[in-house]
Amino acid sequence: MPRAKNFRVYFILTILVVFGIVLLLREHRPSFLRPGLHLNAYVSTEDGSITVVDLIGLRAIGKIYAGPALGEILEHPKRSEVWGVSSAGSYVWVLDTRSNQIAAHIAVGGLPYSIEFSAKGDRAYTTSSAADQLIAIDCATRAIIGRAKTGAQPVQVRITPDNKFLLVVNSRAATLGIHDAATLQTRAEIPVIPNPEEVLSVPDGSIAFVMSRSENRLSVVDVRRGVLLTNLALAGKPTRMVLKPDGGEVYVISPETHGLQAVNTWTHEMGVYMMLGSAPADGLIVSDASEMYVADRAAGRVMPLDVVNRRVGRPINVGSLPGAMRFDLAEPGALPAMLLVVNEGSGDLAVIRTRTDSLLTMIPVGSHPQRVAVKLF
Repeated sequence: MPRAKNFRVYFILTILVVFGIVLLLREHRPSFLRPGLHLNAYVSTEDGSITVVDLIGLRAIGKIYAGPALGEILEHPKRSEVWGVSSAGSYVWVLDTRSNQIAAHIAVGGLPYSIEFSAKGDRAYTTSSAADQLIAIDCATRAIIGRAKTGAQPVQVRITPDNKFLLVVNSRAATLGIHDAATLQTRAEIPVIPNPEEVLSVPDGSIAFVMSRSENRLSVVDVRRGVLLTNLALAGKPTRMVLKPDGGEVYVISPETHGLQAVNTWTHEMGVYMMLGSAPADGLIVSDASEMYVADRAAGRVMPLDVVNRRVGRPINVGSLPGAMRFDLAEPGALPAMLLVVNEGSGDLAVIRTRTDSLLTMIPVGSHPQRVAVKLF
């Protein structure tokens, strides 16, 4: 009898252990990640390096020097590559994710800040703020295939979702340049708010919103007609715009007002205001628009926000000075499993489990991390 009881105990314990292991594997390994596939994050740091983080093992696995004064970094949509810009180095760099080595430096001109890809991934776009140029790069050959004149000091380029136009933010000229994506030719240059820094467009590419961190106004531009529709008054100076996936609202985050304002993209009217924390600075919304996450730099935490019911959830404590955020790559039609938060002050990457809105771990990545990209390969 004692042996039978012991056997039952051991059998139950074995089942529980197996169940626990399966649960952990499901938590940390997306179901689409078959053997031989990898899911990594790439975090830029102040010293010009890229720290590679294995998002399955949840650990840093490499560090690669990319160049001085790193700007935007972005995963290539088709190739096993991460691209970025070195503003001080005046080039675009290409990181081969399979070898974790810099595969190319592409000289583009002084002070590039942003990088963008065409929908097919055959072209990359950047700007030279020093030369006032828009540059197109062939992603396969890494050769520059086109240059076009822009307004003074272009700081950002974004392609419209229909892949027809390139929107170029000209900071010193205080204009939004609209360029043909195929030829780079200028179709219009529209005066907007002073010192513009960022632009986003609605899903059909018809309307663009232009933001400046030094102005408490938001410019609304009709892209197809090439005209300024209005300058909307904001409650405070913004740091980020977040577009609702269906394009119906833009959420403008402002540390000055300790919250965000919703803008109706169809009527161009200011909507609800929500207080979120001490100094909210960045935000990210899930694909079904059910939840948004907002990083509070002053409080060192992330605020989950129920977008539908306009309700703030329980704060998630992360590291010091949280900023840039990214989701891991989910299966088609599925929601992300992890939210990645770059903590500039504490020099680490916070990993949040989105299913429970809880902190999973914090991974050291280096001094003053700034931006993050995610690549499945």
